Amino acid sequence: MKISDKERIKKIVNTWASLQKQMDEHHITRELLLNDEFSQWAVTTPLYNIGEQVYMISADFKKANPDIPWSLVSGLRHRLVHDYDGINWSIIVEVVFEEMDEFVNSIEKII
Repeated sequence: MKISDKERIKKIVNTWASLQKQMDEHHITRELLLNDEFSQWAVTTPLYNIGEQVYMISADFKKANPDIPWSLVSGLRHRLVHDYDGINWSIIVEVVFEEMDEFVNSIEKII
C-alpha cells in the first residue's frame, strides 16, 4: 500500500510532537544533547524517521512546495545514518532547538 504525501506529512508532524514531548519529559536540554550519548540516541531515531518520510514524499509534491527545505531534512537523515561517527552535535542541537519547529509548522500548513 502506497502512503500518500499527506499521510507522510502527518507522520512527520506526529513524530516531531512525540520527540518534543519526550525531550520535555526527560529534560533533554541543549547541553545534554551535546554531551550525553543516551540523549543523542533518543533524539536521532525520530530524526531518522522524519528524514525518511521527507525523502519518500513525491517529487511532484516537493516541486509544488519549493520553499520547504526538503533536501536539507532528508540529507540530515542520511548524515545521521551513514556518518554517525562524524556527526557535529552542535549542528544537531541547532536543528532540534532552532529549526525543526519552523520546518514542521511550514509543512503542516500545506495540509
